[in-house]
This record gives sequence, C-alpha cells and structure tokens, in this order.
Amino acid sequence: MTDGARRIWVTRASPGAEATAARLEAMGLAPLVDPLLEVRDLSPPANLAGVAALAFTSVNGVAAFARLDADRDRPVFAVGDRTARAAREAGFSSVTSADGDVDALASLILDQAGRLDGAVLHPSALEPAGDLIAPLVSAGLNARRLAVYETIDRDPSPVTLAELGRLGAVLLHSPRAARVLSRWLVERPAPGLRALCLSAAVARPLEGAVDAGRLGAVTSAPHPNETALLALLTP
Repeated sequence: MTDGARRIWVTRASPGAEATAARLEAMGLAPLVDPLLEVRDLSPPANLAGVAALAFTSVNGVAAFARLDADRDRPVFAVGDRTARAAREAGFSSVTSADGDVDALASLILDQAGRLDGAVLHPSALEPAGDLIAPLVSAGLNARRLAVYETIDRDPSPVTLAELGRLGAVLLHSPRAARVLSRWLVERPAPGLRALCLSAAVARPLEGAVDAGRLGAVTSAPHPNETALLALLTP
C-alpha cells in the first residue's frame, strides 16, 4: 500500500473525528482529520416533567444533553452501540441499543412502549438527519424532540483540498457532510478518490458524482455502524 493510499480523510465533527482517527491508526492507516461539520451546543430549557425515557440518535446528542441536564435516572434508547456507550459513560445506567439506524431505534422504542409511563424525549440536532418522532407519534406514542445542539458546515482546509488526488479514501458519517463534500467536488474534482459512507442515506448526496468524473467510487457500509464502515478499508 502506497503512502497516499494509507491516508484517510476523516470528515466527521470533533470529538468523534479523533475517535475515528485513533481507530484508523490502530489499523495502520494515516488519518487526515479535517471535519466538514462543526457541532455547537444550544441552551434550551430542559423540562423533563412527564418524560419516561430518552432517545438518542448520536453521540453529540448525548454529550450536549448531559451538559444541559444532570438527571441520569431515566432509561435511554440509543440508535447504536457507540451512542449507547457514550450514554453509559455520561452516567446513564439503563441503556438499550437498537444497533442500527433511526428506523431500528423507532422499532425498539415501540416494542417497549407498553412499559413506558410517559413521554419519550429525543434530544437531537437542530436539523436532525432522520425523523425519529413521526413514526412514534403515528403509532400513538407520546414523543417530542428537543434541539440540544446544532451542526454547521465547515470548509476543508487548503492543504486537504490540495491532497484530494493523493488520498486513499474519504470517510463520511452523515448526509450533511456528504452534501458539503459534493459542493466542493464541483470546484475541486477528485476522480481518483473513494468515498466510503456510513449508509446508503449518507451516500445519496453523492449520486452522480462518479458518472460526472468528480469521484472515483462511492461505497456504502453494509451496516450503519463505524466498524462496518472501516471494514471497507481492508483488502
């Protein structure tokens, strides 16, 4: 493997970017950490009256809510194992992982609905990537969302843009990051670059980029978790 092929662009926001970089280093790869997104906490009033459980779809949601409110007594439903681990590390003791995507999380919550005496609160991004609340409400569950952080677009550095043609791959964890990359590829095509995406939904904004000559390939992980995503880097 050449030096260029070993260098992998990590586009997710910090602090998740650093965790991904550590995993890449353990694989013998060289991460280039240059997020396309930046996370900022919001400060909404957190009224937990009548809330029976919390639902998290991201590590950022866990972290922002944990800084906002000290209550750790309510059970937590998490979209995947990484988010579940973040909830446990934040002090929540009753945590269940859906080990999947937002649809899997909704199904998990609905399976447990009979045990919930109250509402499900979803601490989320200001503009969430998926809609967790709609299927819960449609099924008759009391559920609402609380925006606890926002994600803003971030431009890649000139150094990263200059290296696009020599990178082994770019990792994309969200549709929004993929949209940011897609806009930059119009100006700075990288026909030799592989885009590795956490899911088909993440890959969707890059549809047509390969045919247009702006990307070399777009591949989605078979399961929406980082382990499956990083496995795409193995021969």
